[in-house]
Amino acid sequence: MSDSCCSGASCESTQPVAEAVGPTDPSLPSYRIHGMDCAEEVAILQRVLAELIPPEQLSFDVLNGRMIPRVPVDSDALIRAVASTGMRAEPWSDEPIDAPGGWSQRDLLVVLSIGATLAGFTIHAVLEGPSAAIGSEGAGLAASVPLIARAVYAIAIAAGLWVVLPKAWYSARSLRPDMNLLMTIAVAGAVTIGEWFEAATVSALFALSLALEAWSIGRARRAVAALMSLAPDVVRVRSDHGDIHERAPAEVPVGSIFIVRPGERIGLDGAIQSGRTEVDQSPITGESMPVDKEVGDTVFAGTINGSGSIEVVSTHLAGETTLARIVHQVADSQANRSQSERFVERFARYYTPIVFVAAALTALLPPLLFGGEWSEWTYRSLVLLVIGCPCALVISTPVAIVASLAASARHGVLLKGGRVAELPGQIAVVAMDKTGTLTHGQPRVTEVVPWGSTTESTLLAHAAALEAHSTHPLGRAILDRAAELGVDGDSATDVVAVHGKGIEGRIAGVDCWLGSHRWLSERGLETPELSERLTALASTGRSVVVVGSGSDVYGLIAVADSIRPESIDAIAALKRAGVSRIAMLTGDNRATAESIGAEVGVDEVLAELLPEDKVAAVERLEREYGPTAMIGDGVNDAPALARATLGIAMGAAGTDAAIETADIALMGDDLSKLAWLIDHSRSTLSIIRANTVLALGIKAVFVVLTFGGLASLWGAVAADIGASLLVVANALRLIRR
Repeated sequence: MSDSCCSGASCESTQPVAEAVGPTDPSLPSYRIHGMDCAEEVAILQRVLAELIPPEQLSFDVLNGRMIPRVPVDSDALIRAVASTGMRAEPWSDEPIDAPGGWSQRDLLVVLSIGATLAGFTIHAVLEGPSAAIGSEGAGLAASVPLIARAVYAIAIAAGLWVVLPKAWYSARSLRPDMNLLMTIAVAGAVTIGEWFEAATVSALFALSLALEAWSIGRARRAVAALMSLAPDVVRVRSDHGDIHERAPAEVPVGSIFIVRPGERIGLDGAIQSGRTEVDQSPITGESMPVDKEVGDTVFAGTINGSGSIEVVSTHLAGETTLARIVHQVADSQANRSQSERFVERFARYYTPIVFVAAALTALLPPLLFGGEWSEWTYRSLVLLVIGCPCALVISTPVAIVASLAASARHGVLLKGGRVAELPGQIAVVAMDKTGTLTHGQPRVTEVVPWGSTTESTLLAHAAALEAHSTHPLGRAILDRAAELGVDGDSATDVVAVHGKGIEGRIAGVDCWLGSHRWLSERGLETPELSERLTALASTGRSVVVVGSGSDVYGLIAVADSIRPESIDAIAALKRAGVSRIAMLTGDNRATAESIGAEVGVDEVLAELLPEDKVAAVERLEREYGPTAMIGDGVNDAPALARATLGIAMGAAGTDAAIETADIALMGDDLSKLAWLIDHSRSTLSIIRANTVLALGIKAVFVVLTFGGLASLWGAVAADIGASLLVVANALRLIRR
């Protein structure tokens, strides 16, 4: 079991944290750091290793307890330097940091400390009586504690402080008081005034609290690390000779062909070469329903194959898959701390020294100025030291942030850092791109209008015949609709494109044409009825083509970028979530934009915008209404994404640029995740605030009890443990959302 965040040196540093894990020389060794569980311990390591490695050449993966030097370094000197902080370094191995099913040295020390405390109390009570064993709160009963009981108590104290003492010593040497030093002084003071039972109890309970917190933090760590375990251990690779070999994903080069059987997890990102199936992509995109896949479609590592057997060509190495990037991004994001975390760190930086000063004044002033008993006020100062331990306060926010990041990743929403976890809950305005965000991003046939005696299938057959070899988006939309309805026909011959007007060709010996409204007018075939219908279709933002032969008009086909099915519900959900204004920003023409905007229900439509115009629009929205989120494709909308309070990339699965440029990446093309994200962020903020109030409230109550003479050492540490466990349990509720 690893050390908790609070078991290291003071979680109160405001030094910048080293950059997240990035490209490094694979020949250089990395190290596992036992006891590194939060960003503040990273800052301590940067300070102590500064003479060996420049801070900018040192990378950290806090979730996995890994430190990666980017330059050669004396390994022995590095291990000795880390040991001076109370942490421990060893060469990296791929064994999990939290080995299940075994007992760590820390676990055994906790059990020994608790057992020795109970044994010492039993011996003391048998020899001197229960009241003497409990003590008299500073009355100085050292002489009444039998030697054998003292020896057993000493074992309990040594076991309880075994992990704490090196860190307390580093804290004292560096003049940076922390909770380890607080507890060590409190225990030493209790022994000095003869309170052996309470000294042993404080040691045992503090060791237990650190162990329980480490277990709680380990649970959050495992929730994130479990993402990587989604990928299978082996991939069935087909060789050039047709043989099938099982290989580890890390050994499979790009361009290899691997086979995925029904029900198996897909081992690498790739494109389907043969076969059809449906794939459960929920581990990556959060989609609740399986997605149909056929030749040419992309599949992701960690997703689950359905009923078909498929052959896939790998497109990424194992360490570069979408799944791997998600795991690395979540791990790295801890270096990007939230506003709440930074506030707690600044608060703790001044809080701990104030506790030391208050405890010293409590021990000295009443006896010196008012004739109080030295033993009584020394005892009360020790209680103040114990209850002043900021453990619950500093651990509550980081655990909540990590739990929030893990829960979001499991829902297909990738947050880039603790700072981002808090922002969605503060958003007042949502601005979103149209194409690819509210719409599918590619034209589709929305209406087929046969004219005269022509049938719909005949109209589509003629249009598809003329567009058979077209690469124009409108032509592809017509061909897709014909294929969807099973309309089949021979390709037209002698096809000629008439620039700016349309296409001419021969179908079954008949001269046919397909073109624009203007071309229809030029041919002299426009009637009032046709004109009215064409105008009505065009007014809704759709592109309309006319199909005919000679002087006959077969009909009209309307093509538009269709709205995503979830867009209307997603906009409504955002409004229910409290977003005060929703704007659509697009470079498309105003008629099309206003038609789409009215259909989905946005409050404001801004059309015909260049990238710089979108930036100006975001600035205005933020100035007039408050914090603004911008949603786009992560590339074309990059300037606006960067300028907004919060940049959100749509459809980021498999897209490097989207993950790199936006604050948040929606791994699937699902706008409905936005309302969930806002609610999730507000829950995160509520839990952080509740934890802060709880941690400080319990301490305030015990401060009053201390000065009233109603608090004891063991009661204070029990209250501190209780507060720590309550705030951690409260934070971990975010994982279960």
